[in-house]
Amino acid sequence: MGLFDFFGRKSGGGAVGKHGARAADKRAQAPDRWQSLRALGEMKSAEAVEALLQRFTFRIDPSITDQEEKDLAMHGIVSSGEVAVEPVRAYLRQSASIAWPVKMLQQLVSAEELVGDLLALLAEMSTDYERDPQRKIDVIMQLEDHRDARIREAVQRFLEDANETVRFHAVQTLAGQAEIDEAREAFLALFTREESVRVRVRILDVCVERGWTVEPAAMAGKVPSGYAIDGTSVRKG
Repeated sequence: MGLFDFFGRKSGGGAVGKHGARAADKRAQAPDRWQSLRALGEMKSAEAVEALLQRFTFRIDPSITDQEEKDLAMHGIVSSGEVAVEPVRAYLRQSASIAWPVKMLQQLVSAEELVGDLLALLAEMSTDYERDPQRKIDVIMQLEDHRDARIREAVQRFLEDANETVRFHAVQTLAGQAEIDEAREAFLALFTREESVRVRVRILDVCVERGWTVEPAAMAGKVPSGYAIDGTSVRKG
């Protein structure tokens, strides 16, 4: 059963069903939709939270109205407290865009729990080629804002990803972790085969920052301008 099957399952023709249907109708009049979003936000129930989450599944014009309605829906969800956590987590697992559910969870759960939710998403993703890896990129970028011992192991495999942007953000996220030295060999191995200049530059920056020793022969022909190998060290300039 899908996340938003509650209309017939829990609410029937009640207030949540009525307001939920209107809040989820992009063709409804904006004042009517606004009224229903406010009403749902005052209910403080899991069913009302599920209904409010429907508002994040579509966009309307003008964009300022779209933003205001989503801000109102988020306020109603976050102010519902503990009952909102599981519906928001369910939406995070299903939504193509993770930005809004992450914003909500930042206010509903601890940073440690949020990292756990993001890592659970990442665990289901592969390093194989995919036409649109944006969701994967978004998860890794969100983890960049956190310092957690679990992140290094979970993200390191994405240094092998088929997509250059995924690899770049994997490097960026790992570079901020306390356990970065454990990824040294993986970073240097990536450097030797990486075609992307920005990925190689970020790896070199980490080498400089961490004082890592390198094998000059393995890096020959790969060092971009602005960097040099001095013995077994990397320096800028």
